[in-house]
Amino acid sequence: MRVLAGVSALALMSMGPLSAVAADKTGQKQPKSTHGSYSATPKPETITVQGFADRNDGHQPGGGLIRPQSGVKSVSTVGQDYIMKQAPMATAFQLISLLPGANVATTDPMGFSPNTDLTVRGLSNDSIGYVLEGMPMNDLAAYSGTPSQFADSENYQEIALQQGSSDLSSPVLNAVGGLVNLTFRDPALKAGGYASVSYGSYDTNREFIRLDTGEIGRSGIRGFISYSQGATDNWRGPGRDKKQHVDLKVLKKWGNGNRVSFVGTFNTTITSWYLQPTMASWKADGIGGSNNLSGTYNSQNLEDAANYWRLWRDGERTIYGGLPVHLNLSSHWSVDAEAYSQMAYGNWPGGTTLPTTNLYQGTEPVAGTFEFPTIQDGYGVVRADYTQRSFRSGLNMAAHYKRDWNDLTFGYWYDYGDDNQKQPFTAVQMDGTAPDIWAEKASYFVALPNGQPLLGDSFHTISQTNALFVGDHMALLGDRLSVDIGLKAVMMSRRGTNNMPGPQYNANSNSFEPLPRLGVRWRIDNQNQLFANVMTNFRAPSQPALYNIYDPSSGSVWTQGATNVRNEYSISEEFGYRRTGRWLIGSVTFFNYNFTNRQIQAEAVQNGSVISTTLNAGGQTSRGVDIEMGLRPWHNFAPYVSGEYLHATIDNDILAGDDYVPTRGKRAVRSPTLQASGGVTYDDGHVFGVATIRYTGHQYATFMNDERMPDHTMGDLTIGYRFSDHVRLHQPTLRMNFMNITNQHYLSGVAGPTLNAKDVTGVSGTTIAGSAPSYYIGGGFAALFTASTGF
Repeated sequence: MRVLAGVSALALMSMGPLSAVAADKTGQKQPKSTHGSYSATPKPETITVQGFADRNDGHQPGGGLIRPQSGVKSVSTVGQDYIMKQAPMATAFQLISLLPGANVATTDPMGFSPNTDLTVRGLSNDSIGYVLEGMPMNDLAAYSGTPSQFADSENYQEIALQQGSSDLSSPVLNAVGGLVNLTFRDPALKAGGYASVSYGSYDTNREFIRLDTGEIGRSGIRGFISYSQGATDNWRGPGRDKKQHVDLKVLKKWGNGNRVSFVGTFNTTITSWYLQPTMASWKADGIGGSNNLSGTYNSQNLEDAANYWRLWRDGERTIYGGLPVHLNLSSHWSVDAEAYSQMAYGNWPGGTTLPTTNLYQGTEPVAGTFEFPTIQDGYGVVRADYTQRSFRSGLNMAAHYKRDWNDLTFGYWYDYGDDNQKQPFTAVQMDGTAPDIWAEKASYFVALPNGQPLLGDSFHTISQTNALFVGDHMALLGDRLSVDIGLKAVMMSRRGTNNMPGPQYNANSNSFEPLPRLGVRWRIDNQNQLFANVMTNFRAPSQPALYNIYDPSSGSVWTQGATNVRNEYSISEEFGYRRTGRWLIGSVTFFNYNFTNRQIQAEAVQNGSVISTTLNAGGQTSRGVDIEMGLRPWHNFAPYVSGEYLHATIDNDILAGDDYVPTRGKRAVRSPTLQASGGVTYDDGHVFGVATIRYTGHQYATFMNDERMPDHTMGDLTIGYRFSDHVRLHQPTLRMNFMNITNQHYLSGVAGPTLNAKDVTGVSGTTIAGSAPSYYIGGGFAALFTASTGF
C-alpha cells in the first residue's frame, strides 16, 4: 500500500523554523517515515505546509540524499532537492546509486537504455521489489525492473530504498533483496505547470511538460498530467533510442485525512541494444570493435549481418494504473486499499542465422527447404523476435485498529497474472530491414509448410497469488520503545503450458510460505535511536525458469526448464544506530542474511553444449555494514557520504551436470566487498551545484571466483542558476549536467555470470568445462543542458 504524504513532528522540528519549511521546494507534505515494518499506510498528520509545488531551495539534509527515519529497519531516501538537480531523464536506478548498498550498472549515460542492473547488498535486480504508489512494477514473468519505464523524474516526490526487506503489506513476491518504493508528488493546489527542454551529447534531446489543474471548483479534486519525449544516439556503436512517456495523478481529499487518488503511467520506447562483451573481447577491443553492433548491413558476411544494429532494436509498451484509497472510519478504525491493473508488450529481438534445411519445431524435425533473402553456405539471416504480452491486476487492502499504544493491521492481497511469451522469426531483406519491429503481424514470420510460424519457444502462464497478513505496532513507554510484529502467509499457484513439441507440456508450480517478522526501535532521546529486526522473505522461481526452450537448428535444449527448483528463502537480521542531530543525520547498520535454496540463473556446459538454466545453489551467507551521513545545509553547503562493507559467501557446492562445481566458501557474484559514495550540494536559492563520486570494488563474475571485473570510480557534476520569479514564470532555471566527468572506460557490472570461466575439476573428479561470463560497459562522458520553469 502507498505511503501517504505528511510531515512528521520529528521532521518538522529537524528542519528548523516553519518559515524555512514553507520556503522548501515542494510545498507538498513530505512522505512520513513509517514507524513499523508492517504498516500499509501511516495515518496522515494534521500539520500542513503550503507553497509552490516545484520549489527547490536546497533545505534538505545532504542535498536531498538523506532524511530522518524512525522505523525498525534501514531505509535510505532521495528527495526532490536532489532529483531536480540531476539529468531529467535519469532513471530511478541512477538516482539511488549513491545510497548505501546500491550497486548500479549502466550502459547509457543518458538513461534511455534498458540494459541496466541494480544489486543491493549483493542481491540482484530480480531479487528486489519495485512499488510505485502501491502498484507492483516488477516484470510479471522475470521479476526484473526496468526503471526507464517507471516514471519521469520530475514527478517523483521521493524514492526510498529499503535494503533489508519489503514491508509486510508490499505486493511483491521476490523481495529477498529489499524494496524500492517510488512516490509521486501530489498535484498542486493552484493551477499551473512545469516545463523543460534539454539538449546534449550524442544528439540528445528531451522535452517535458506537466499541467496541474489546481482544485477543480470546490470539489476538492486536483490533478496533474505530464508528457515527455526524448531521443539520443548510442554513445558507442550505431543506434538511436526514442521514448515517449505519460504520468498522471488525480487526488481527492476530504474530512479528517481521507483521500483517494488515481495514478497512472504510459511508456513506449524503441531502444538499441548494447552488446555485452566477455573479458577477452573487452581487453581486445574496449568500447569499440567487436563489442559494438554493425553500422551497415553486410550480406556477404552472415555473422556481421546478424549483428546489424537495426535487427536489435527493442520495442516496448507498458501501461500501469492504480487507485489507492485511505479512509478514516472512526477514531479507532481506518482502511487502506488499492486496486491496480497493468498491461505490457515488448519485442526483444536479435539478429541470428538459421539453416535452410533440417530445422526443428521444438524437438520435431521440419520437412522442406526454407528460402531467405540473404543465404550463404546453407544459412540465412533472420531476426529472432522474443515477444512478451502480459496482463496483471490485483487488490491490496488492509484494516487498521488503533487504540492507545496499540495499532493492529489485518490485510489481504490478491494478484492475477496472464503472461504469453513467444519467439517467432522474421526474414531479413537484402538491405538489412526486417518489417514490423513490434513483431505483431504474423504474415511477416518465417512459416512452416502448414502455414504456422516457426517458433523458438511458446509458453503461456496463469499465476494467482493470495496473501494474508497481520501485524501489530506497539508504542510503549511514551513511544520510546516501538515494537512491530507481523506474519504474512503467501499462497501462489502457476498453471503453465509449453506449446512447443517436446517432452514438456504442463509446467505447474504451487507455493506456500509463512513469513514472520519482528522489529524493535528504542528512542534513547530526541536525537539518538537504536533499532533491530529479524525479517523473512522469499522468492518463487521466475516463470521462464519453468520451461524448456529448444534450438530450432538442432532440436536440442537451449534452456533447461526447472520445475523442481524450490522457493528461495531468506532470514535477515539488522542492528543499527541512528542520529538525528541539529546538524548531522546519519546511521550505521549491521546486517546478516542466511539464504536457503538460493536461486541462480547462469550458463553452464552440459553434454558439450552451453545451456542457460536456473539452479538451486543451496545456501548463502551475506553480512556487512552500511553507513550513511548527511549534514543540514551550512553556509548553503550540504555534504553526504555513504559506504558499505559486504562479505557474501556461497555455502554449498553447485550441481553442474552429473558433478558438483567446488564453490563452497567462494565469494558470491555481483557482491563488491567495498563501496563508497560522496557528494556535496551547494544551493543559495539562485546558484546551485552538485558534485558526486562513487567507488565500487571488484566483483566476481563466476561462482568459482576464477574471473572478476575490476573496481571503478565515477564522478558526476551539476551546475546551475535559478532566476527569481518573472511575470508568470516561476523560478526559470538553467543547468548543466556532466556525467562521467573523467570519461572513464570501464565495466560497470556483471551481465551474465557463469559457474566457472576456466575448466575445473569437479568434486567427483570429472572435468567441468568453463564458460565466459559477460559484462556491461559503463556509459562514457556526456553533457546535458536543461532550461526549465514553473508557471
